[in-house]
Amino acid sequence: MNFFRSLKKKPATPYDAIGGQVTTNAIASTFYDIMESDPLAADLMAIHPKPLARIREVFALYLTMWLGGPDTYAKQFGHPRLRARHLPFTVTPALKEQWMYCMRKAMFEHVADKVLANQLLTSLNQLAEHMVNSEA
Repeated sequence: MNFFRSLKKKPATPYDAIGGQVTTNAIASTFYDIMESDPLAADLMAIHPKPLARIREVFALYLTMWLGGPDTYAKQFGHPRLRARHLPFTVTPALKEQWMYCMRKAMFEHVADKVLANQLLTSLNQLAEHMVNSEA
């Protein structure tokens, strides 16, 4: 067997490794489904503008870009500037934990590689921690 044929090509990005757009969209959708339905995320749900259809779409675009997929988000909205975009909202450690709760459930539901899921969640936790702007 040819040596080069025996090498397995690793996915280039986490986006590719989790299954691309289908999985990314599923994570984003499930994240908001959990936020809307789980009483443990009620405070997080309360600060989101309704209806959620547009924010679901924008989040899927952002998550796609963050995972290393197409940068449609940046083309439509520019640099994410996440902290600046979240400053109008009071983001407490409790809200951050609710956000991570929803993301953990969504990530583990859709990402088969649990090691990769945990790595992504660690990075997302750091990002979410940066959004906290109030202790109260």
